[in-house]
Amino acid sequence: MTSTKIPNIKLNSGFYMPVIGYGTFNSFKENEVRNAARVALEVGYRHIDTAWVYKTEEELGDAITQKIKDGLFERSDLFLASKLWNTHHRPESVEEMCRDSLTSLRTDYLDLYLIHWPFAIKAGEIDGRKPHDDVDFIDTWKAMEELVIKGLVKTIGVSNFNIQQLKRLLAADLRYKPAVNQVEVHPYYTNNELLDYCKQENIVVTAYSPLGRGGTDSSGPGKSLNVHEDKTIQKIATKYNKTTAQIVIRWGIDRGYTLVPKSVTPARIKQNIEIFDFSLTEEEVKTISNLNQDFKCVHLNQYKDYPEYPF
Repeated sequence: MTSTKIPNIKLNSGFYMPVIGYGTFNSFKENEVRNAARVALEVGYRHIDTAWVYKTEEELGDAITQKIKDGLFERSDLFLASKLWNTHHRPESVEEMCRDSLTSLRTDYLDLYLIHWPFAIKAGEIDGRKPHDDVDFIDTWKAMEELVIKGLVKTIGVSNFNIQQLKRLLAADLRYKPAVNQVEVHPYYTNNELLDYCKQENIVVTAYSPLGRGGTDSSGPGKSLNVHEDKTIQKIATKYNKTTAQIVIRWGIDRGYTLVPKSVTPARIKQNIEIFDFSLTEEEVKTISNLNQDFKCVHLNQYKDYPEYPF
């Protein structure tokens, strides 16, 4: 397989992150993510995005270790990101959780570690629901900073934080500023205000569900939108002889953020990074941005009464 060289973006921590990563959030079958990650690494992905809660870290660790052994790259060539789950926000649990991810991924350090959500939940359930844990994410962040000091993590950031939550975090007495905020962004959810704020604060945005997750809306039944069926995007795709997914990913790059698209289909994994041989015009970027419908795929509605719920 031919491999594509993916450009990097400089983080406020001083480290560089490839602008496209391979996303691994899904209900994978056994061995599926291991095989897909091997393909991703072979075609040129050097940024792998995972999380403890995805249950994909062990298979990714296998795939990465195998490709290093094959001489395809060294660990230092790879940008590996994972996330702290909501049940481990208590400061005394943060390092233990990070080390758990390191063991599964078979690595000594993470390039990026994110607080997955701004709210904390207790382990276990009461009446079929996970109870809220009253932990301030500022305290969680200070424990995240210790991971950098100990060399377990190079860069730290957040995920699913809104502007008010970022402001509160940035106003605290921090040793390390969040370098990344990973949030949902796609043509039907352009998230302009948050993107503008992060840019102003030199926080890199990484888009999850950058292709709109095939049109699913987890807020409930009755609404289904699919960016791949959008006539405007299809027309632009025809002009450039690209897939609709390639157009949407290029639109994200041209807007100045990073993306972690996911797929288990080898051809699509490869196509998703074949977007550096063209760019959209300013007018086309604007046209796609105007498709916004505030259509979110990811809600976690079961936690919407929690004080730190971000949406």
